[in-house]
Amino acid sequence: MSLRTLEINGRKVSVLEDGSGDPTLYLHGFADVHAVTEGWMPFHEKLLEGRRLYAPAHPGCAASDEIEYLESIEDLVFHYLEVIDALGLERFDVVGTCVGGWLAAELAARHPEKVRKLVLIDASGLFVPGSPIGDVFMMSHPVRGTDFSELRAMLFESDRTPAGHALFPDGRAENIEDELRRYQMIRFTNRFGFSPPYFYNRSLQSRLRRIAAPTLVVWGEADQMVPVTHGEAYSAGISGANGVELVKGAGHSPQAEAPEATAALVAGFLKG
Repeated sequence: MSLRTLEINGRKVSVLEDGSGDPTLYLHGFADVHAVTEGWMPFHEKLLEGRRLYAPAHPGCAASDEIEYLESIEDLVFHYLEVIDALGLERFDVVGTCVGGWLAAELAARHPEKVRKLVLIDASGLFVPGSPIGDVFMMSHPVRGTDFSELRAMLFESDRTPAGHALFPDGRAENIEDELRRYQMIRFTNRFGFSPPYFYNRSLQSRLRRIAAPTLVVWGEADQMVPVTHGEAYSAGISGANGVELVKGAGHSPQAEAPEATAALVAGFLKG
């Protein structure tokens, strides 16, 4: 595993990379690398067999610099096109979770020639009438200053999930760097996602037909942040998708709650 820094238009972009084989771009969400942990989680380690995994930290997350003008998903897409060019990636697989999944879909819709296979894990990004995305910004404020049970209930199957307590413990984290990464992730998503019902681009639904890559849609069965109806909408809009693979015992973060089952689905699809 190596961590390197790219210089793009005077900005630093931190990229975690490892493995050898098929190039795969990993775009992170909340309960994830760069958003909480510094290195790979068990889910990522299981994906490394036969592939080279590139995981950039979003602008303002971990050791990546912020983008002063970042105001929309469009700004973020263009940033990532520059990251892809700097990494020398021409045709590659993309795996994205939560807002990383939204970004992955936007990239695949704009540049279908670049994406070989696409994996969306509990991806935000769509406007589904009657099925709003949860307000993670409100839930990120701890109850009585120390209790993160409401945030855990949104990001995991329940607030009692062991993975939730490990990644989002009550009180102050033993590792201040983990706490800082969580704050940075909320700050980053606020730049382009804070418009109720949150984390969506109304234009994306009509653009999904442009995605040419075979697509796997994976969803935590008990997602309380992005309802499974959003997964169904992604699958219906992408011609290369075939329904939604539900992960039992998981909410919005199956990569953290059920890493083996989720990795088996993703790795099997990418190898197939």
